[in-house]
Amino acid sequence: MIKKIIIVVITLFISAGSFAQKNNTSAYSFFGIGDKNNINTVEQLSMGGIGVALNDTYRLNFSNPASVASLSFTTYTLAIENKNINAQDSNSKQSAATTYLSYLALGVPLGEKGGLTFGLLPNSSVGYSLVSNVLDSEDALTEATLYSGEGGTNKVFLNFGYKPYKGLSLGLQGNYVFGKIENSIINQTLTAPLATKFETVSNVKGYSFNMGFQYVTGLSAKVDLNLGASFDLGNTIDAEGQEYLYSVSLGSFESPRDTILNTKSIGELKSPLKTTLGAGIGKKNKWFAGVDYSFQNALELEGSVFNSYSKIAYDKYSKVALGGFYTPKFNSISSYWERVTYRAGLKFEKTGLLVDALGNGTDFTAIDDFGISFGVGLPLSQQLSNINLGFEFGKRGNTNNGLVQENYFNFRLSLSLNDKWFNKLEIF
Repeated sequence: MIKKIIIVVITLFISAGSFAQKNNTSAYSFFGIGDKNNINTVEQLSMGGIGVALNDTYRLNFSNPASVASLSFTTYTLAIENKNINAQDSNSKQSAATTYLSYLALGVPLGEKGGLTFGLLPNSSVGYSLVSNVLDSEDALTEATLYSGEGGTNKVFLNFGYKPYKGLSLGLQGNYVFGKIENSIINQTLTAPLATKFETVSNVKGYSFNMGFQYVTGLSAKVDLNLGASFDLGNTIDAEGQEYLYSVSLGSFESPRDTILNTKSIGELKSPLKTTLGAGIGKKNKWFAGVDYSFQNALELEGSVFNSYSKIAYDKYSKVALGGFYTPKFNSISSYWERVTYRAGLKFEKTGLLVDALGNGTDFTAIDDFGISFGVGLPLSQQLSNINLGFEFGKRGNTNNGLVQENYFNFRLSLSLNDKWFNKLEIF
């Protein structure tokens, strides 16, 4: 058993390098430390992202640290995600896609009343490449600017949950956020022999904490009422790096020339308390229907790293998610498809991001997100382990005031393996 733990720990930390891959293709990942990732399992995302009130004996739940107290089996899970985006503004359309490893985690029950989870999750992601052209009166190109960026932040977490009373679970989670973000702007006019490049390279780090509770009580002999709440405590993420300004020669490869600026830069991203409330009803191992509501005050950006973001502002964040699952017959012997779990859900999200694409300081437009999701859980040869497939399509942003509308389709695949690591020794 100790050997199994060592193997999983080594796998988690070796795989941290895999999270450095490009895992975003959105123009909106330009701002701050990138797009905030949906920190949920494939199972949860297939139900619109619900899960604060939902607990499970053999599946992990990243929405609420209290859920691990219900874990009965050692559970190892990992997932990959494929993102496809069709972006359009008032003039043109573009498409992009990327595939990446989205999470790794291990949950271990600690007796009948407790549980422990640790793992690696994506926290935010940056990945964009945008071109802005200036044309003369005869529609001839006179100037071109390329905006590009990559990187993001990841989160290593440790979570402990405990059941002090029947039906009540409490949980606490600690997180360490780290990562590297690179942004660059290359500008060249038709008459200039060299282009000018401005580049920022930032190392990001910080700590955060989550806490939550879940309560389950019977409405009848067969139906339970699930209540839950999760709190992401206020935290500050620090960014330290370098700013460069130099001339470059553009050809088959980029050749740097004279350095005009090389200076240190710092910044802070302050996140206030985020609260998520959830409720649902269901029959254990049969069906569940629930709703989650999240809200948070506006984020704050400070420091020279983020001073260039004059075209954005932040407002209050909110999200409503509805979803559920249905399993025809959890312990069916005669039919495999009766043991399959079917999931569906939808979300309405106000991201809190406001963008002034025209740059006049008055036309700030909210970037909202709407998505519909569905998926299936396919049992493996051992009933408690499964493969989960998830699909999501939706829309973010719009084409008003020079903005970009993104129509997206996401495919997700996860593997959840269950085992009994701590078995009592039996003497015959």
